[in-house]
Amino acid sequence: MRTTNENGILNNYATEPKLYFAEYPSPEQQNRYALQASAAVLLLTSLLLIAFAA
Repeated sequence: MRTTNENGILNNYATEPKLYFAEYPSPEQQNRYALQASAAVLLLTSLLLIAFAA
């Protein structure tokens, strides 16, 4: 959208995206999220243990 004020200054406005409601994750997605979280916890724990051992 382009508008100009009374002094001739041009204002450009970005177009707004369509809004939508998020859907609740399916059981498969929930299992994937749990697997990713456990992998992240394992990685973080191992990094901390290596850092304290060094």
